Amino acid sequence: MSHPPDGPYGYGYSEPTPWATGITVAVLVAALAACGVYAFGSALAHVHPLLSIAVNLIAVGGAAPTAWRWRFAPVTRWVIAGLAAGVLLAWLALILPALFN
Repeated sequence: MSHPPDGPYGYGYSEPTPWATGITVAVLVAALAACGVYAFGSALAHVHPLLSIAVNLIAVGGAAPTAWRWRFAPVTRWVIAGLAAGVLLAWLALILPALFN
């Protein structure tokens, strides 16, 4: 299990985790991210399916290193969790209909 690194944000604070607020933020960000990724992926898939796959993989590959560094920051960890969940949900919504047609 990895522990939060010491850094410029002072991750080593001892306040209680705001679970209700954090989960609310994560759910809202997941919903927004899923809608955006699905709409963009669906529009690109109408142009060419491989274009949709390539753009999605490039976008996630470019954002992943930054998200990985921010995963322990007190507020952004909830946003990162929501983004990850939203992208995965959107990818499932884009892939599953293609598999069952």
